[in-house]
Amino acid sequence: MTDNERRPLLTLTEVEALARNAHAAQTDKAGRPYAEHLRAVAEGVRARGGDEDQIAAAWLHDSVEDDALSEDWLREAALSTRTKDLVLAVTKRPGESPQAYAARILATPGALLLKESDLAHNANPERLAALDPATRTRLTEKYRKMRELLDLPQNPRP
Repeated sequence: MTDNERRPLLTLTEVEALARNAHAAQTDKAGRPYAEHLRAVAEGVRARGGDEDQIAAAWLHDSVEDDALSEDWLREAALSTRTKDLVLAVTKRPGESPQAYAARILATPGALLLKESDLAHNANPERLAALDPATRTRLTEKYRKMRELLDLPQNPRP
Protein backbone atom coordinates (compact mmCIF):
# COMPACT_ATOMS: atom_id res chain seq x y z
CA MET A 1 0.00 0.00 0.00
CA THR A 2 1.41 3.42 -0.96
CA ASP A 3 1.39 6.53 1.23
CA ASN A 4 -1.26 7.97 -1.06
CA GLU A 5 -3.54 4.99 -0.42
CA ARG A 6 -3.07 5.29 3.37
CA ARG A 7 -4.14 8.90 3.72
CA PRO A 8 -7.81 9.76 3.83
CA LEU A 9 -9.35 10.61 0.49
CA LEU A 10 -10.64 14.09 -0.16
CA THR A 11 -14.38 14.46 0.44
CA LEU A 12 -16.67 15.67 -2.33
CA THR A 13 -16.93 19.01 -0.51
CA GLU A 14 -13.13 19.29 -0.49
CA VAL A 15 -12.89 18.29 -4.17
CA GLU A 16 -15.51 20.91 -5.07
CA ALA A 17 -13.64 23.63 -3.13
CA LEU A 18 -10.36 22.61 -4.72
CA ALA A 19 -11.86 22.66 -8.24
CA ARG A 20 -13.57 26.01 -7.68
CA ASN A 21 -10.29 27.48 -6.43
CA ALA A 22 -8.24 25.99 -9.29
CA HIS A 23 -10.61 27.49 -11.89
CA ALA A 24 -11.35 30.72 -9.95
CA ALA A 25 -9.84 33.04 -12.56
CA GLN A 26 -11.35 31.19 -15.52
CA THR A 27 -14.54 32.02 -17.43
CA ASP A 28 -16.39 30.06 -20.08
CA LYS A 29 -16.77 31.21 -23.70
CA ALA A 30 -19.77 33.35 -22.71
CA GLY A 31 -17.82 35.05 -19.93
CA ARG A 32 -19.55 33.20 -17.06
CA PRO A 33 -17.53 31.89 -14.09
CA TYR A 34 -16.15 28.49 -15.07
CA ALA A 35 -17.22 26.98 -11.75
CA GLU A 36 -20.83 27.16 -13.02
CA HIS A 37 -19.92 24.61 -15.70
CA LEU A 38 -18.18 22.36 -13.18
CA ARG A 39 -21.20 22.48 -10.88
CA ALA A 40 -23.58 21.71 -13.75
CA VAL A 41 -21.50 18.72 -14.88
CA ALA A 42 -21.24 17.37 -11.31
CA GLU A 43 -24.99 17.78 -10.81
CA GLY A 44 -25.63 16.14 -14.19
CA VAL A 45 -23.50 13.16 -13.17
CA ARG A 46 -25.37 12.92 -9.86
CA ALA A 47 -28.76 13.14 -11.63
CA ARG A 48 -27.70 10.36 -14.04
CA GLY A 49 -26.93 8.05 -11.13
CA GLY A 50 -23.19 8.62 -10.94
CA ASP A 51 -21.27 7.55 -7.87
CA GLU A 52 -18.89 9.58 -5.68
CA ASP A 53 -15.85 8.82 -7.84
CA GLN A 54 -17.70 10.04 -10.94
CA ILE A 55 -18.98 13.17 -9.17
CA ALA A 56 -15.46 13.98 -7.91
CA ALA A 57 -14.14 13.47 -11.45
CA ALA A 58 -16.86 15.79 -12.77
CA TRP A 59 -15.60 18.59 -10.51
CA LEU A 60 -12.07 17.96 -11.80
CA HIS A 61 -12.85 16.98 -15.40
CA ASP A 62 -11.24 20.03 -17.03
CA SER A 63 -8.54 20.70 -14.43
CA VAL A 64 -5.62 19.00 -16.20
CA GLU A 65 -6.76 19.91 -19.71
CA ASP A 66 -7.06 23.59 -18.76
CA ASP A 67 -3.79 23.58 -16.76
CA ALA A 68 -5.70 24.54 -13.61
CA LEU A 69 -4.04 21.54 -11.92
CA SER A 70 -1.13 19.47 -13.21
CA GLU A 71 -1.18 15.81 -14.08
CA ASP A 72 1.54 15.37 -11.43
CA TRP A 73 -0.77 16.95 -8.85
CA LEU A 74 -3.56 14.58 -9.91
CA ARG A 75 -1.28 11.54 -9.62
CA GLU A 76 -0.34 12.49 -6.05
CA ALA A 77 -3.76 13.77 -4.91
CA ALA A 78 -5.71 12.05 -2.15
CA LEU A 79 -8.28 10.75 -4.63
CA SER A 80 -9.30 7.23 -5.54
CA THR A 81 -7.47 5.62 -8.43
CA ARG A 82 -10.83 5.41 -10.22
CA THR A 83 -11.44 9.17 -9.89
CA LYS A 84 -7.97 9.85 -11.30
CA ASP A 85 -8.57 7.40 -14.17
CA LEU A 86 -11.88 9.10 -14.98
CA VAL A 87 -10.31 12.58 -15.04
CA LEU A 88 -7.54 11.38 -17.33
CA ALA A 89 -10.01 9.56 -19.57
CA VAL A 90 -11.89 12.78 -20.32
CA THR A 91 -8.77 14.95 -20.59
CA LYS A 92 -8.10 15.80 -24.23
CA ARG A 93 -4.46 15.61 -25.23
CA PRO A 94 -2.78 18.01 -27.65
CA GLY A 95 -3.09 16.77 -31.22
CA GLU A 96 -5.37 13.90 -30.25
CA SER A 97 -8.04 12.95 -32.77
CA PRO A 98 -11.69 12.98 -31.71
CA GLN A 99 -11.79 9.25 -32.52
CA ALA A 100 -8.89 8.43 -30.16
CA TYR A 101 -10.41 10.64 -27.46
CA ALA A 102 -13.80 8.92 -27.79
CA ALA A 103 -12.17 5.46 -27.77
CA ARG A 104 -10.41 6.24 -24.46
CA ILE A 105 -13.67 7.44 -22.90
CA LEU A 106 -15.49 4.31 -24.07
CA ALA A 107 -12.67 2.10 -22.77
CA THR A 108 -12.77 3.61 -19.27
CA PRO A 109 -15.63 2.30 -17.11
CA GLY A 110 -17.75 5.19 -15.86
CA ALA A 111 -16.23 7.85 -18.14
CA LEU A 112 -19.10 7.88 -20.64
CA LEU A 113 -21.56 9.09 -18.00
CA LEU A 114 -19.18 11.90 -17.10
CA LYS A 115 -18.68 12.95 -20.73
CA GLU A 116 -22.42 12.71 -21.40
CA SER A 117 -23.06 15.22 -18.60
CA ASP A 118 -20.27 17.49 -19.87
CA LEU A 119 -21.64 17.46 -23.42
CA ALA A 120 -25.20 18.04 -22.22
CA HIS A 121 -24.17 21.19 -20.38
CA ASN A 122 -21.88 22.38 -23.18
CA ALA A 123 -24.68 21.95 -25.73
CA ASN A 124 -27.36 23.56 -23.55
CA PRO A 125 -29.26 25.91 -25.90
CA GLU A 126 -29.29 28.70 -23.30
CA ARG A 127 -25.51 28.50 -22.98
CA LEU A 128 -25.01 28.36 -26.73
CA ALA A 129 -27.35 31.32 -27.28
CA ALA A 130 -24.91 33.58 -25.41
CA LEU A 131 -22.21 32.94 -28.03
CA ASP A 132 -21.60 34.68 -31.34
CA PRO A 133 -23.16 32.81 -34.30
CA ALA A 134 -19.88 31.46 -35.70
CA THR A 135 -18.75 30.05 -32.35
CA ARG A 136 -22.22 28.65 -31.67
CA THR A 137 -22.26 26.86 -35.05
CA ARG A 138 -18.72 25.51 -34.63
CA LEU A 139 -19.35 24.20 -31.12
CA THR A 140 -22.77 22.75 -31.95
CA GLU A 141 -21.15 20.69 -34.71
CA LYS A 142 -18.22 19.68 -32.49
CA TYR A 143 -20.57 18.44 -29.76
CA ARG A 144 -22.78 16.65 -32.33
CA LYS A 145 -19.78 14.79 -33.74
CA MET A 146 -18.56 13.75 -30.28
CA ARG A 147 -22.03 12.49 -29.32
CA GLU A 148 -22.04 10.47 -32.53
CA LEU A 149 -18.59 8.96 -31.80
CA LEU A 150 -19.77 8.04 -28.30
CA ASP A 151 -23.10 6.67 -29.57
CA LEU A 152 -25.06 9.10 -27.41
CA PRO A 153 -28.47 10.49 -28.38
CA GLN A 154 -28.28 13.79 -30.25
CA ASN A 155 -30.91 15.47 -28.04
CA PRO A 156 -29.32 15.28 -24.60
CA ARG A 157 -31.24 15.66 -21.40
CA PRO A 158 -29.91 18.41 -19.14
